[in-house]
Amino acid sequence: MTNNKWDDIKPGTKAVWAGEEKSFLEGAAQVPVVNSVSYTHDDVDEWLDVALGERKGHIYSRNTNPTVDVFEEKMRVLEDAEAATSFSTGMAAISGIMFALLSPGQRVVSVKDTYGGTSVVFMEHLPRFNINVTMCETHDQDAIEAEALKGCDLLYLETPTNPTMKVLDLQRLIAAGKKVGAIVVVDNTFATPINQNPLALGADLVVHSATKFIGGHSDALGGIVCGSKDLIDKLYSFREINGATLDAHSAYLLLRGLKTLKLRIDQQNSNALALATYLEAHPKVEQVFYPGLENDPGYNIAKEQMRGFSGMLSFSLKGGFEKVREFLPQIRFAHRAAHLGGVETIIGPPRTTSHVELSEADRQKLGIPESLIRCSVGIEDIGDIIADFDQALESI
Repeated sequence: MTNNKWDDIKPGTKAVWAGEEKSFLEGAAQVPVVNSVSYTHDDVDEWLDVALGERKGHIYSRNTNPTVDVFEEKMRVLEDAEAATSFSTGMAAISGIMFALLSPGQRVVSVKDTYGGTSVVFMEHLPRFNINVTMCETHDQDAIEAEALKGCDLLYLETPTNPTMKVLDLQRLIAAGKKVGAIVVVDNTFATPINQNPLALGADLVVHSATKFIGGHSDALGGIVCGSKDLIDKLYSFREINGATLDAHSAYLLLRGLKTLKLRIDQQNSNALALATYLEAHPKVEQVFYPGLENDPGYNIAKEQMRGFSGMLSFSLKGGFEKVREFLPQIRFAHRAAHLGGVETIIGPPRTTSHVELSEADRQKLGIPESLIRCSVGIEDIGDIIADFDQALESI
């Protein structure tokens, strides 16, 4: 907890007001989009103070930008963090954590069910720098804890996982990481700060692909990391030189989306649970992956550490990938796209979305069936969505 003026304020209010309590340029009530690359300073001593970080201000927008600052502050407040820094995309944020904080000879422990791009970093890129990565079976919390306790420098967790919605016991696993002095990172993209706050459970860093639920309108790329000032300063220094900077217009769009975050997530939580319940009972559906279902393996943990079960679900069809080919074109009210978290329902198989970078053999190793369909449930009237899924299932 940061013990600040936001401690007693609810998330919906934070999403609207954090970083925006004062008026902006010329009294503007909304955050201006500052597209300037550089910022002038008439006083050289003031300029030097800003350059050294001893005074607030801006020099060059690869480093900091007024519009981006407001986005970072709003996310910092929503995650109740000491500090936050943004990136051009979610993967820039995730890879930035790895390459800013790890050195050759160090060890990472994670799970097999992470997002496909994250898995590629673990399986292909970190080993090239002599960084050892152990990826545990996601459902085996005993094994994850045991591997962490063997000693690791970074424990990377994602919950719920992409795409099979597995839930990790954050308190237990974070405690294991802390016991061996590891930096504990949690990807909170699927949960959002509305449903879950990993820093409150002891994590050091929380990362989001802001492109997804944070923005919510499928029109802006971005990533954000929140956590302790010491670690965020290291990430900022890396990003400043790496150059994976969030641009001002994207920051503005993400800010605009954030103002309705609580409303959208509440609706998407409700819609996803209703759709999962319907799919679970359908004879053509083999399995539904959603932690809000009482028979889901992650239900009890999710109920304890989350305030909502997410707008994401996945399900597998009987009959394999051929049935996926038949089903997807029949859906009327959903985008067939490699994306999630928008106001519209979005569907697609992992082999063309979250895990397109991996081979079928790699997906099998990660426990992802080829008949799986990932579904980001939107804010539409749920009766229409269920009716649409029903007619599509009946057609196959």
